[in-house]
Amino acid sequence: MSKTVIHTANAPAPIGPYSQAIVANGVLYTSGQIAIVPDSGALLIDEIQAETEQVMENVKAVVEAAGFTLNDVVKASIFLSNMDDFPLVNEVYGRYFSGEAPPARETVQVARLPKSVNVEISVIAVKS
Repeated sequence: MSKTVIHTANAPAPIGPYSQAIVANGVLYTSGQIAIVPDSGALLIDEIQAETEQVMENVKAVVEAAGFTLNDVVKASIFLSNMDDFPLVNEVYGRYFSGEAPPARETVQVARLPKSVNVEISVIAVKS
């Protein structure tokens, strides 16, 4: 099996023993991204739309660092601390995947997320 670790300074550094992403046999698997601003390390959690925007920018940075694009994403997983935020998260998310073939996805509410954030997103991508 071919396995490559992906790392970029344009997304937050891992906060534990994991990689930002792995490419294995041509498939990209990203770790969950939260709303840490890579340049400053600031955590954006006061407003769900701004938080989701930062999460998606972090996802995009990791995907692009691996040589993929958001058009290559086939699966997304969204974790929310409050399902009432779903419409606002979905609106921001939809700006990043607005084509005719958006990725498959699940959205689940969880009891708690790292650093007590409100949203975490991970993706799987395959070059088309």
